This record gives sequence, C-alpha cells and structure tokens, in this order.
Amino acid sequence: MNQLWEINQNNYDSKINRKKETVFTLANGYRGIRGAIEFSDIGERGNYIAGIFDKSEAQVTEIVNCPDPLVLNLYVEDESLNIEQCEVVEFNRTLDMKAGVLYTDLQIKTPKGKITKIETKRFVSRNNVHRWGAQYSITPLNYSGKLFIENVINGTVTNSMLDPFHKTKHFNIEEISDLKPGIALQSITRDDRISMIEGTVLKGISEDGNFLKNRKFRAFGETAREIYEVFVNENKTYTLEKYGVTYTSRDTDDKLSNVLKEDIWQFIDGGLESELNLHINEWNKLWENMDIVIEGDDLAQQGLRFNIFHLSSMAYSGDERISIAAKGLHGEGYKGHVFWDTEIFMLPFFVYTNPEVAKSLLLYRYNLLEGAKKNAVNNGYKGAQYPWESASDGLEVTPKWGIDYDGNPVRIWTGDEEFHINADIAFGIWEYYRTTKDKDFLQNYGLLIFFETAKFWASRVEYNKELDRFEINRVIGPDEFHEHVDNNFYTNYFAKWNMKKAVELVDWIKQEDNSIFERLCVEVGLNDSDFDQWKNIINKIYIPVDESKNLIEQFEGYFKLKDIPITEYDENQMPVWPDFQGYKLDETQLLKQPDVIMLLLLLGSEFDDITKKANYRYYEARTMHKSSLSPSMYSIMGLSVGDTENAYKYFIKTIMTDLEDNQGNTEHGIHAASTGGSWQSAVFGFGGLYIDEEQEICFSPWIPENWNTLSFNVNWRNSIVNVTITQNDVKISSTGTTTVKVYNNSYTINPVDTTVISRNN
Repeated sequence: MNQLWEINQNNYDSKINRKKETVFTLANGYRGIRGAIEFSDIGERGNYIAGIFDKSEAQVTEIVNCPDPLVLNLYVEDESLNIEQCEVVEFNRTLDMKAGVLYTDLQIKTPKGKITKIETKRFVSRNNVHRWGAQYSITPLNYSGKLFIENVINGTVTNSMLDPFHKTKHFNIEEISDLKPGIALQSITRDDRISMIEGTVLKGISEDGNFLKNRKFRAFGETAREIYEVFVNENKTYTLEKYGVTYTSRDTDDKLSNVLKEDIWQFIDGGLESELNLHINEWNKLWENMDIVIEGDDLAQQGLRFNIFHLSSMAYSGDERISIAAKGLHGEGYKGHVFWDTEIFMLPFFVYTNPEVAKSLLLYRYNLLEGAKKNAVNNGYKGAQYPWESASDGLEVTPKWGIDYDGNPVRIWTGDEEFHINADIAFGIWEYYRTTKDKDFLQNYGLLIFFETAKFWASRVEYNKELDRFEINRVIGPDEFHEHVDNNFYTNYFAKWNMKKAVELVDWIKQEDNSIFERLCVEVGLNDSDFDQWKNIINKIYIPVDESKNLIEQFEGYFKLKDIPITEYDENQMPVWPDFQGYKLDETQLLKQPDVIMLLLLLGSEFDDITKKANYRYYEARTMHKSSLSPSMYSIMGLSVGDTENAYKYFIKTIMTDLEDNQGNTEHGIHAASTGGSWQSAVFGFGGLYIDEEQEICFSPWIPENWNTLSFNVNWRNSIVNVTITQNDVKISSTGTTTVKVYNNSYTINPVDTTVISRNN
C-alpha cells in the first residue's frame, strides 16, 4: 500500500476509540458500519442502514442503530482476548482508501502470559451493497490449547447508548435463527414496522482444512450466538472468514429469511476473496473519475483523499428514497437527519464526478415533496416548505430543544425559521441541470420543485406598504448565531433567485413542451396572475446593501450590533471566544459560519470583484468557524479575492476536520459537509472551476508554490474533462468536444488532443 492512500493508527488508546470508529467507518451508501475493534468493549458501535428511521420514545425521528453483526469474541481457555483485559503488545490499524478495506493487526498478552497474534481485514461491499465481510488470521505465538470462537449478532443495541437520559430502543426482535452453520436475527422498527435481517456465517481455514468442527447455537434473549471449540497449536495460523448479509423490507417484498439465505450461500460459494476483489474493482472505477492528485504536498494529498473516500461512501444511486445525513452513515450525530449540507456542500461533488448519484439525491427531495407541502400548510403558507431537518417523509423533524455551549437547555428555532433550505434545494437542481443538461429530469421532476418553492416564497414574503418593498422577516440565515432577524441577505437574495429562475423556466418549458407547462399549472395551482406576482416580488424584494462601502449587510440591523474583535486562536488555529464585554452572543457581530460569503460564492457571477473583496475582508474577521461548513467556503473565497495564504490554511483546516478533530465532535460521526467542502476547495478553489453567465465551464486556477501538480476530472455535459495544473501551465483534455474558458480565454477541446495554456499569459 501507498501511505498517500492510507490512514494509520499505530498505538491503542481506548480514550479515542469513538473518534477512531468514525475515521475508520466503512460504508457503501446502503449502510455504514462504524470502525469498532471487535476485541474491545469501549466505544460506540454503530450499524446504520440508510432510510431506516424510527421515533419510539426519542425526542424526534432518528436514524436507527440496527442490530450489531460485527461481534466476534475469542477466548483462550478461560481468558478473553479482550484488549481492555489484556496487554497490547503490538497494535496497528490501516484504512486502505484505494481499496476500501480496513486492516487491524495486533498482538495481545493475557494475564496468564499467552500471546496471540490477530490480523484482520474488513470490507463493506461496493459490488453487492447487502454484503460485508471480514477475515481474521489467528496465531497462538507461545502456547497450544483450546480456543473458543463466539460469533454473535447483538439485538440489544440502542441509540444514544452512552446517554442514559436519551437512550432509546428502536426495534423489537422478530426471530432468531440457526442457519446451521451461521446465525440470523430479524428485527422490526417500532413505528413504521420496517423489518431488518442480519445474517453471518463463519468459515475456518487452516493447513489441515476446516477447523470449525465442534459448534453450539444458542439464542439468549435478544442475541443470536454460535460458539466453536477449536484446539490450536503454537505458531500455527488459523484463518477465519466471516460472511455478512443484510436485507430490509424496504429492499424486497419476499420473505427476508429466504432472501438472506439465498444471498449468503451464494456469497460463501463464491468466496470472500472473490467478493473482495469485485468490491475493490468498484472502488477503482470510482477513483478513476473522482481522484484528485496533488504532487508536492503529502498532507494535502492524504487528507483530501480521506474526505473524498468518505464522501463517496455515503451515497449510491440504488435508492431514490435516501440522501446523505449531516454525519453520513458514520454516527448518530444530528439524529441521522438531512440538511442543506447535502445540496450546497456535497451534491456538487456528485454532480461533477458521478451524476447518477447526484440525480438520486435530488429525487429524494422530489419523493418527499408531499411532506414539504404539508409543512407549508401546517405553518400557514402555500407551495412546499422543505424541512430544515429531513428524515423519511419530508416532514419537519428538527428537535425543539437542545443544549447550548454551556450545557443549558436552549430552544432550537432553525426548524421554524431557517427557510433558505427551499432555495438551496432549487439551486442544487439547477446546478445538476446546467452541468448534465438532463432535460428529462428537469421536465419531470425539477420544474415541479421550482414552482412549488417559488409558490412558497410568494406566500412567505410580507409587503411593506410604507417602503413599497417585500420583506422576509423573522428568519435564521446560514449564520445561526442570530435568530429572529429581518431581511437576511442570503435568504432574501436566494428567494429572489429561486423565483426568478422559476419565471425563466416558465418561459423555457412553454417553448419546449407546452403540455408539460399546462399540466404543471394544474398540479401546482398556478396561472398568469401568479407569475406576474412573482415578477413583482422579484423587482421589489429588499436586499440590505451599504453601497457606499460595497458592503452587504448580513441582515437588517446587523451593522448596529457590537463589533467585538477576534484576537486569540487555539492549537488548531481556530478562533477562541473573545470577551463579550457583557453583551449576549446575538448582540454582537460574531458569526458562526459564512452567510453573506456563501451567497457570493453560489451566485458568484452576479457580483463584482470589489464587492467580493470588501465582504470577504469584513466577514472573515468576524467568523468563529463553529461549524465545519465554514473553513472551506473561506478557502474558496480567499482564492477568489487573492488571499492565497489564508486560503491554503482554511483548506488544510477543512481536510483535517475529522483527522485532527478540530471541531471536537468527530466521535458523533463524519462531518459530511466538510468532506464536500474539501472537494470544492480543491476544484472550485485551487482548480478555479466556475460557471459563467453564459453557462459555460471556466477555469481560473492557482496552486501553492509547494504543489508541483494539481490534477482532477469533472463531468461536463456527457464528457469527462481532465484538468492538470502545474506552476507553468494548465493542460486540458476531454473525452468529447468541449468548449472551456481558461483565464477568460475560450478554447475548443477535441477528444484526441490535449490543450496546453501557459499560466504566465
């Protein structure tokens, strides 16, 4: 293996187990298994299947921590080979990101002095998403004797297992089965009655052939268990293969036990190595399109690949009913809910590297449109109001209460006031369409969302007769330190964009296919008077701008708040809270994360460089980065305005979010938005990719002095465009005839040629 494709842990420390479980999670879009160590009891094990939600006695609907099929216990005579009960002689874990395989090698010494070497590898298949497998090579180094191997599926699992006050059991056990050999456990969620089945089978291989002979099966309460008694010899290696298969009633209408048995025996007949090789082949295909090569900066290369690996692990195109949660399939943070993070931070990666996955993520929003329409009705509005936090039905699932930085109960208003999610989703649809020109998607799915969200904004704005303008009052923008604000720039401007684009699409679809337009008018309940109303709102919606200083006011009254400077930074170069001088946080200009800057990036062609520079300088000095979403956006904008030194620092902060745990909560799951921000920082930032007003793809790259090369691929309208940037030139090739702009000059790229553009021109 190449260390630039690896993440390593070279010593064992139980205090960081939960954080490392997130870092070493293996997922395939269908499910995620946290990187728990089989031979440790300390941590927070997790087995999450995308789309499996339940509420039960929890505060809100949340992703279900499903029965744990990973359990494997080893006993030497009467001693457990448990890391916490033994001496760890050697320890190393390696995540091979190229192949999607987790290796763990350790030697442990029991209290009686018996030393056992255990070498393991684990994968969650990208070839068949229902399969996962593990291999254990067990070598007794200084003893011969009896070894007990216990295979378990644990059905006692709960959510919030380390939080007694919120601990919740989301499923009941339906059946525990003996597969003879192997075990299966079927469970069912308590609210929606979704059935799940986990099955595992062990296979023993040694120089003498099968060594798994003496077996017992037992069902203990909510736990399925089989145990083997094996006699082992000193310095002889015994290889154990574990075959795992998972299905739910969301996957099939057939009897789950029959589906499981058929698949698991096919898995065994084909062999673990065969499935592993197919899995690696799938990863190789993914990396061909999505890898970004940085020569000259090993930290940047390794960190970027880590983020791309996990980002691509969180989604696949096989289920249009699921999306990516804020913590991926890596933990229970944010209850497994889907936020704006998906469309604004993660979707671009898939749009440009795997459009089929991007389409599937957007169809999740389409399939939950009815829930969004119910939200609007429940809140007194029209059209569709997408939930700030989304689960399985499109209804709002944001908790009403949480805990603040000091541990005090605090009312959560985001679900009531963070309306910009509607425009975020509409923008995601447009970004997908302008990149792919997937007319079928836009006509059959995207237009409906555009019209329903525009209809919502028309009902949400308020007309100020005295000032003859439309306003959107009492909202929360992307900067969530300030609640109940009026005329937030991001919200108002994006609502205007959402409605303006809807009006443009009205004209477009009339020309393309008037029958579709007429059908949509009936379905959404629209006519010309509505479109005229939208145009009036577009012309009169209030946008807070101080034109004398080229500054955009984040919201009405923001500039009047107390301006408290940030003066200190911690060991990760993250801002330290300043002295509030007696003011409350929302009475200051301090920001959680970019707000104005976000909009200037998303709709960059609508703002000039002077405006971008002025607002970058102003807001960058006031941002606390108390969200992992923040640094990547400042990296991209920093490059746009020429602050290259800070742009690089923000890029490193972004890619190291979870590897260094610089937000302090990696143990709860991956920072999914930051993984998307990492890709955006590399491609939109250093690669300089943007789409201009003519909807053409453009590149204006800059790379640090220590980077010899930055190379990446992007999908653009059915062609794969390769961009390689050096200190001297930009090389562009394409699989199809493509027009690109580099440093504002237009070039036609032919499939057989590589165009070289000097960076000095």
